Amino acid sequence: MTLPPATVTENGVLQKGLHQDGRRLTPQRKRVLELFERLGTGNHLSAEDVHQQLAQLQMKVSLATVYRTLRLLADMGFLQELELSEGGRRFELAADDHRDHHHVVCIRCGRTEEFESEPVLAAGEMAARGFGFKLIESTLNVRAICPDCQG
Repeated sequence: MTLPPATVTENGVLQKGLHQDGRRLTPQRKRVLELFERLGTGNHLSAEDVHQQLAQLQMKVSLATVYRTLRLLADMGFLQELELSEGGRRFELAADDHRDHHHVVCIRCGRTEEFESEPVLAAGEMAARGFGFKLIESTLNVRAICPDCQG
């Protein structure tokens, strides 16, 4: 499978961010981020999904390393983490023009779909202001059962 080149790692943003924190840009970290970059925004992957996709590309990265790398890249702001109430976590590529979006998540299979809603954003802003907070981001996770799992 031929994949297009990655973007964030080529201009050194990841490498600079890692070095500022005293961490190295390991091949495994680069592979994980490149996978998300190639998939683009709106793709929600669990650690197991990332591990499986890297294995399909003949890129060897242990599952434990994938877990640590996803947490690191989320902490650094390269990935956004979606925490599901069932205990699962999904990750997606962070993008400034894609921050305030919401998710409909199937509670059985984990399928995740995105949607945008101005009323939800307005409600978040109003709630934050009402308590004297400054809104950073607003997300809503809607738990549901997808069509495939209903039948």
